[in-house]
Formats: sequence, C-alpha cells, structure tokens
Amino acid sequence: MPVTGPLAHIDISVGHPEKSIPFYAAFFEALGYRRWDLEMPEWQGPNPTRATWGMKYGNGARFDVEVRPARPESRDRKYDRYEPGPHHLAFHAESREVVEAVHRAMVAIGAEVLDVPTDYSDVPGYDAGYFALFVADPDGVKLEVAYIPRANR
Repeated sequence: MPVTGPLAHIDISVGHPEKSIPFYAAFFEALGYRRWDLEMPEWQGPNPTRATWGMKYGNGARFDVEVRPARPESRDRKYDRYEPGPHHLAFHAESREVVEAVHRAMVAIGAEVLDVPTDYSDVPGYDAGYFALFVADPDGVKLEVAYIPRANR
C-alpha cells in the first residue's frame, strides 16, 4: 500500500556531533525512538559523526531523524529560528508522563530547557489539555514535546 503524506525523515545539520549525538540520544530515547545501527563508517565507533533515530508509523512506514555534521565553516554558528526556515520541531507524546520523562532526561544531561512542562490550555491558540516542553539542542534548534489529547484520539 502506498504511503503519502506523513513525514519520512528529517536531517539536522549539527555543529559538533560529539555534543549533539548524546543530546539527541537522550531526547529520542525518552520519546521511545530507536537508534538505527547503520553499517557505514560515519555511524560507527566510539565517536560517530552521524546518528539516526526512528519510529514506525501504524501503517509500517518509518519516520527517522538523522543528525549529520554541518560544513566546517558553519559549525560554530548558532541556529536562529527567526530567520527563514523552521522555527521549531514538535514531537507528539502519548501522555503527559512522556513529556515529563523527556524533561527529566534533558535535565539529567544539562540541556537548555526553554520552557518546563506546562499546561497551555488557557493560552490562546492551544487546544484544551495541551501539555508541552520546549528545549534547545546544542546548536540552538528549538524542540517541542507535546501531549495534545485531541490529537491522540
């Protein structure tokens, strides 16, 4: 059966893989993503320069996120979410507890927490029960983990 519509993958260029891969490992593992073991040199060894995590959709298709090194001349530039391009990436959580688990994982590795888990029900533009956490990766990319009851039905 053909799959059309859901995201297949996102690649994120990172300035320093040695900082970003442990960050994303904690983030995605707390969300329940699996790290793929790819048989290519960049993904192998004690200091890989690339890493990929994924999750399967109910229809069997996969969604993956890969981190890869940025160009050497750009590696120290912080991400500016107010420039053209994505402002932030939001990931669904199946419960408030998952949002809290990701928060604990981020605190444990010393990640920059932009907004602690908060119920946004009373904030204009958010659904009832919208519960989210916002963090920044080592390059300043803003990530959200959100439990949205209506979306989980």
